[in-house]
This record gives sequence, C-alpha cells and structure tokens, in this order.
Amino acid sequence: MDSKEIISNSLWKQNSGLVQLLGMCPTLAVTSSVVNGLSLGLLTAIVMAFSNASVSPIRKLVPTEIRIPVFILIIAALVTIIDLGMHAYFHALHAVLGIFIPLIVTNCIVLARVEAFAAKNPIAPSALDGFMMGFGLALVLSVLGGMRELIGKGTLLSGIDLALGPAAKHWVITVIPDYHGFLLAILPPGAFIGLALLIAGKNWLDNRQASNDLQGTPKPALAAGH
Repeated sequence: MDSKEIISNSLWKQNSGLVQLLGMCPTLAVTSSVVNGLSLGLLTAIVMAFSNASVSPIRKLVPTEIRIPVFILIIAALVTIIDLGMHAYFHALHAVLGIFIPLIVTNCIVLARVEAFAAKNPIAPSALDGFMMGFGLALVLSVLGGMRELIGKGTLLSGIDLALGPAAKHWVITVIPDYHGFLLAILPPGAFIGLALLIAGKNWLDNRQASNDLQGTPKPALAAGH
C-alpha cells in the first residue's frame, strides 16, 4: 500500500470517527470545544504513530499467543509518557482532558491499527498509517467540537489559553455576540446529534460522488449491425 492510499483511507475512506466508529467515548465526551477535541485527537495520533512504529520492527519476534498483551504494554508505556508530559507542561489542559488521556490505552482504534496494519507491514508505512488514522480522528473531533462550541456558546477556540498560555486568550473568536448559549449542544446528546450529522454528510458526499462516477462511465458501443 503506497503513501497516497494510506492517507486517503485514513482521512476519508476508513476514517475511524465517521466510518469505523471506533473510540466513541472521547469523541462524545471531550468534543465540547475545538481545543479539547483537537488536543485529544493529536495526542491519539502521536500515540498511534509511535505504537505502530514500535510494533512493526518486532512483529516477527513476538509469539502469536502473547502479541495482544505485548501490544497493549507498548501502547500503555507511550500513553504514560504523554500523560506525564501533559501534566508537567500543559497542566491546565491536562486537567480538562482528565481521565481521557490515560484511556487512550483502551481506545479500540489504537490496538486495531497495531494489530491490522503495523503487525503486517514495515516501519515507515506503519508509522504513517498510525499517524494519519489518528489525524483523521483529530479532524472529526475538531469539527464536531467546533459545531458544538459554536451552537452551544457562540464562540470558537474557547479555552485555547489552556494549551498555549494566558497570552492566547485574545485568540478566542466570538462569532455570535451576546449569545446566551444552547445547553443541549454542549451536553452528551449534542455530541450524538452532531456526530450523526457529520456521518450523514459524509455518506451524502460519497453517494453523490458514486452517482457522478456512474453517470460519467461511457456506455459500451453497440455491436455492428444492431
């Protein structure tokens, strides 16, 4: 599988948030804002990239009977490093994301890509697949977080100072001034509704593209004499 195909599958055809529907817990729980969704998505992408890159070189050395525990141990070690780093350098954001950083260990998509791709392919494609799969999820979390934040609070980039410091507070965009908010959007039901709309939008685009491709397919020429 070449790089273009890996990227295409990760970002669109097999997007973990819109197609495979893996890792729904953080998707629904953390996406109350763009910053939260993007932050957790990027952390997941980093873990997936390093997990795939770590598993690929030892894929032929690990006995089949214990491969899953070994893979989980590698993922847990990487998540622990990231969790401690977030606690040390991004403490405020770490407090907001809370338990969902350690829960990356149990995220289905991380182990699924390690088992389905990294355990069968060389290092470079495995690392690319892991990062792009995680990045595809990060894009979904960011868009969903933006939708919920905009409808729920009337702002975008709320809480960016948690990641970049107090100087970034002026980066918050107030899209709807004097907005009193829509509570449902930032509650769990709003996440379900928002995700359903994103899935419906992707399916509509895919069906439209398939219809256009079908219409553009040349019809076979009739046999001579008919």
